[in-house]
Amino acid sequence: MGELTGKVALVTGGGRGIGRAVALTLAGAGAAVAVTGRNPGSLEETVAAIGAAGGRAIALPGDTGDPEVVRAAFAATRGAFGPVGILVVNAGITASMKLTDTPDALWEEIMRVNASGAFYCCKAAAPDMIAAGWGRIITIASIGGLQGMPYSAAYSASKHALIGLTRSLAGELARHGITVNAVCPGWTDTAMLEEAVANLMAKTGRAADEARAALLAAGNQARPVSPEEVAAVVLRLASPESQENGEAIVVV
Repeated sequence: MGELTGKVALVTGGGRGIGRAVALTLAGAGAAVAVTGRNPGSLEETVAAIGAAGGRAIALPGDTGDPEVVRAAFAATRGAFGPVGILVVNAGITASMKLTDTPDALWEEIMRVNASGAFYCCKAAAPDMIAAGWGRIITIASIGGLQGMPYSAAYSASKHALIGLTRSLAGELARHGITVNAVCPGWTDTAMLEEAVANLMAKTGRAADEARAALLAAGNQARPVSPEEVAAVVLRLASPESQENGEAIVVV
């Protein structure tokens, strides 16, 4: 029996990268898992991988920056598996450019997806967790939420907001048996890193290896973090035995 047998988890951005690794890890520990995201094909691949390993999962395509989509996702998960006891807020977008080149619409979109979407998910998860007297909320932030990142004003601001939300809810919900923590990875071996490498190559003319090395050096990293490393921290925080609350855990 896995340590999360009988628990229900919802993972946003569960179609690839960190979100997929988290979904597979939680399912491997016994949880029934709902995955959300904007790419139905990717979500179905995650669900198929979980099913092939003997787990239970459903795909719920949609944009969690929309509160109506979030409410529908929680209702669908409740209908399929029961109330959500573990929420992993992973969905996020990024862009890298100078402050003066950043369109207002891009700022608003990044804040909507990364910060407002997290708020909507936490708000939707809280009532069932409070009723159960137990819950685990884990946000996937970034080292960019703990320190400034040049040329990433919108992304860094959104992740600072996410950590602020995490710490606020940790204090508010603790008396209900709910812990709320943030995981803050450095550069991780995902499509987001490859997009950042390609962007730096285009802007500077550097080769791929040079661009990747520059990004890692800026984050004081010798290598990219693997999605599985992040998922292992999430699993620890999701455990019924975990007592950590209000933490922002760096993974580099």
